[in-house]
Amino acid sequence: MKKFVFLFLLSIGFCGLSGCFMQQNEVRENVDMSPRLISTTETLSSSEIAEAVRGAIVGVSAQLINGTSIGSGVAIASGGYVLTNHHVVSGGKKFTLYLADKSTTSGKLIWSDSSLDLAVLKASINLPYLDTTPLSEVEIGEDVLAVGTPLSLQFQHTFTKGIVSALNRTIEIESLGGYAIYMQNLIQHDASINSGNSGGPLINSMGRVIGINSLKASDAEGIGFAIPIETALAVTEKIIPNGTFESVRLGVFGCDAEIAKFSNKTEALEGFYVIDIEKDSIAEKLGLKKGDVIISLNNQSIKNGLDFRKAVYNLKKGDAVEIKTITK
Repeated sequence: MKKFVFLFLLSIGFCGLSGCFMQQNEVRENVDMSPRLISTTETLSSSEIAEAVRGAIVGVSAQLINGTSIGSGVAIASGGYVLTNHHVVSGGKKFTLYLADKSTTSGKLIWSDSSLDLAVLKASINLPYLDTTPLSEVEIGEDVLAVGTPLSLQFQHTFTKGIVSALNRTIEIESLGGYAIYMQNLIQHDASINSGNSGGPLINSMGRVIGINSLKASDAEGIGFAIPIETALAVTEKIIPNGTFESVRLGVFGCDAEIAKFSNKTEALEGFYVIDIEKDSIAEKLGLKKGDVIISLNNQSIKNGLDFRKAVYNLKKGDAVEIKTITK
């Protein structure tokens, strides 16, 4: 599989440098910030979408030891739960959310996962939140809007328009531990995104979130990628009832079997192909080996990496784990 170099959309501003921060206007804008689900079944114009959804979208500032990380986020559940990227909040000690009416509020980090590049913050106030559409209902060629805070807080709530260019893209990224991490089932689109768009939503023509913008091609224009929203919802559905979530780590590194087939590593068209196994992990104790294709986890059918992650998120510490595999 060819390896691509991609640029994570992370903007770092150091204290004292001009242009890193924007003074918030003391006069609030007339934006409806009442807590509610923003949802419609109608196709809207771009301007109608922008007006409808902006109250649920936030700028995110994470205070680091040596500066500030600037990114974006979107409220996706009642209670002020805001979805963003892991790389926006990584290393952050204090989080500030910049709202559409020019006010600010604090956020608390609830959960973060570097391999998925996703994180959940909980705002100190309730927020309006957006409806979602799963990857299975997304079509190549449909119009989308990317919303975020490109470059600096001066440009928060910037909307750019494009189309869905492709679905189910897989990108290989090196991890610090020496293992290759595969970001899978990504939505490729051509809406303009830049540093600071990280964590912002990709929205369809009904104003619903279909993905979270995370990365772009570093040496090309118009090639951006969003994590499908159901990857995050599998976690938030666990967080919201309890206010916290601790995922089970199986120690499996892999990719869609369909992707592995392109490299002649398997003949399987469906399943999760095992590239590597972490030493002394649950996967090793279960007898999983490199080259296995996982087709079932606790009687849940596994057709791709997204199915595998959903099944893992359903596990709790102490649960029995049964995995069915094929090798071919």
